[in-house]
Amino acid sequence: MMNRWILSAARIAATVAVVVVPFGYAITANHTDVLLGVGGGIGVGVAVVFRGGSQSRPWMGVLIGSIVGMAIALFAGGLSGDGWDGWGVTGPYTMDFAVGLVVGLDRYSISSYRDVTRETLILAVLLTLGFFPAHVANGILLALRTSGFFSFYTLILVLPVILTPWIALPAGLLSSRGEGWHDSRPPLPLILGEVALAALFVFLMITGTLTEGRGLAGFSMVLAIAYYLGVFGIVLPVGMFLLGRAAIGWLRPRLRVYGQLIDYLRVMWVPIGGFAVGYLTIIVVFSGFYGMLERFSPGAFSGVGNGAGITDWLSLSFFAALGQDFLTVSPESIGARVLVGVHLILSGGWAVVLFAAVMTSIGPKLERIARRQNHP
Repeated sequence: MMNRWILSAARIAATVAVVVVPFGYAITANHTDVLLGVGGGIGVGVAVVFRGGSQSRPWMGVLIGSIVGMAIALFAGGLSGDGWDGWGVTGPYTMDFAVGLVVGLDRYSISSYRDVTRETLILAVLLTLGFFPAHVANGILLALRTSGFFSFYTLILVLPVILTPWIALPAGLLSSRGEGWHDSRPPLPLILGEVALAALFVFLMITGTLTEGRGLAGFSMVLAIAYYLGVFGIVLPVGMFLLGRAAIGWLRPRLRVYGQLIDYLRVMWVPIGGFAVGYLTIIVVFSGFYGMLERFSPGAFSGVGNGAGITDWLSLSFFAALGQDFLTVSPESIGARVLVGVHLILSGGWAVVLFAAVMTSIGPKLERIARRQNHP
């Protein structure tokens, strides 16, 4: 069982990384920002699959994780700085959004503050692991080595875990009106954790840790604490949680379409592969015909250089099979044009004949899938 979970998580991580990494580097050259997007997307994708209950599927984790990862890379890459700016904006609130997703997916089984706290803590661990490569790339290990373990950099490294009470309490409060909720009031440890985090925040503000050494005093300090606590400690976390819950509520019925497509693709996977093999075979065969015709009848094709090789003929054959305009090489002689015409007829005929054969053979299977989906 554990090996299957690890293998499934590795597949989700690999797929999300393949999607997010090119997108991230198309936005920024900052490795930390790209790794933030990849790590956040992987953490959210894995959480959706393994903590989303019966509603979740691997393809759903890949889709949602890729969207979240690209959004993190977009916001982090759009900020200037050395990487900490991106982390400060996207890191903590990704967790709020992810908790909203999981609670929205598994809303019937999450029915107490204990359930919400457990899911929040699991998400925190997943995101801490996901963001770890970004912190390494940004030099946090070197900073820990020079400043000591009990430092501000340790707080950054495990911030999602530290923020668990801060996120779980409002998530529970906003979910407690749901049907079947067990707890009438939040548990005392969760409230104490919230108070402790607020006290830690006030301490960091007073000591200037969060203001980069800029000293504040008196009424200015009170206003700054109230502003940061209100906006970054309450409004944004609650807003991101509600956004995640609303997003999955809107996506859930629409994502079922992809689940139905997967059932059809399982049936059509072999015929699609057979069509691709035959189509590619026709392309390769005619690339040889084109090259042989030009060799024994120079001038049959225009745009052919002295060093024309198989790649040029494969390119010509590929575009001819699609019925598209040619790039550099085009037929000139009557024989070349006839050969291209035969190629087009065979390619089109192959598509029509194979489509008819496939629909005849898999038609009953598709009808059974349709009946099963219409009458679950």
